[in-house]
Amino acid sequence: MRSELCPSAIEAIGETPLVELARITRNLDGRILAKLENLNPGYSKKDRIARQIIEDAEAAKVLGPGQTVVELTSGNTGTGLAIVCGVRGYPFVAVMSKGNSQERARMMAALGAEVVLVDQLPGSAPGQVSGADLEQVELETQRIVRARQAFRADQFKLQGNFRAHYLHTGPEILRQARNQIHAFCDFVGTGGSFGGCSTAFKEADPQIKCYVVEPRGAAVLAGEPSRRRPASRESGNEKQFGLT
Repeated sequence: MRSELCPSAIEAIGETPLVELARITRNLDGRILAKLENLNPGYSKKDRIARQIIEDAEAAKVLGPGQTVVELTSGNTGTGLAIVCGVRGYPFVAVMSKGNSQERARMMAALGAEVVLVDQLPGSAPGQVSGADLEQVELETQRIVRARQAFRADQFKLQGNFRAHYLHTGPEILRQARNQIHAFCDFVGTGGSFGGCSTAFKEADPQIKCYVVEPRGAAVLAGEPSRRRPASRESGNEKQFGLT
């Protein structure tokens, strides 16, 4: 944890504690260490990718002063982007399905984001966002990007998602654990934290085992067929970054 004064909330992102879960492993051979990413300003590891995506876009000059930033979100990434964009001076538009948590929408609005809520399709269960619902959110996101000539902070396609964890989270864990890591386990959403951290770990020590955890019935990375129709993820920013 940092002991110095942070000039803004952006500098408070990262350097979260690594804690040994000693009580759980009291009668076991080995240690379990947990990275407390809930102590980031926006309460999740998504703050890291929000910062990296914006900083990468600034460096590549695809995001200019005062330009609007837009992203489809269910809450965590949008919260991180609202924090980073608020400090950096970029208007941020978070596009969400009405099936997502309204508490998250209120949090992003409180942080200065413009929140656009997209209706669920007839027949969709309230509070449960279907693939078809997500497609409607994606279409609205693309429309707003075109209308406002905005930068799409696409966490699914931009390398900042991977880089945030490859450059920072993984090395932090190695340093805090004094390089005494034998295995790494992570759940996957976009895959950025697992991909970034595991790459950093393998470069440090190829013997470190890396595992992903997936829900039963949705183990796509394990080779099971997806039971839900994926939404379109076309944004165009990946071409600007040369990431296709």
